[in-house]
Amino acid sequence: QVQLVESGGGLVQAGGSLRLSCAASARALSRSTLAWFRQAPGKEREFVGAISWSSGRTYYDDSVKGRFAISRNTPKNIPNTMYLQMSSLKPEDTALYYCAAGLGGRAMEAYNTWGQGTQVTVSS
Repeated sequence: QVQLVESGGGLVQAGGSLRLSCAASARALSRSTLAWFRQAPGKEREFVGAISWSSGRTYYDDSVKGRFAISRNTPKNIPNTMYLQMSSLKPEDTALYYCAAGLGGRAMEAYNTWGQGTQVTVSS
């Protein structure tokens, strides 16, 4: 069973940058996709972006494309770690950010393992 732990959240001014990390406890991610989702107060959880662990291919929601970038450390490293580099942050990026592991795609239902989340707050 993969366990995911997010870190790196915090308070940042609009226009600033922040990097989130997601550490995965298990080595067996070769057939998995890791993703970032976020949930703002009073809103549904939404897809941010994802990375195929084997190929390194990334894809993003249009709302963050060009501002956010997902990367990973070398797959042989333990713990396996995914990063979310966020730039040009906007107040509307304020949310609890979750890391998830699963089959891939943009739907929450495709991911069966979730972290506890890390809070990102962007002040105007």
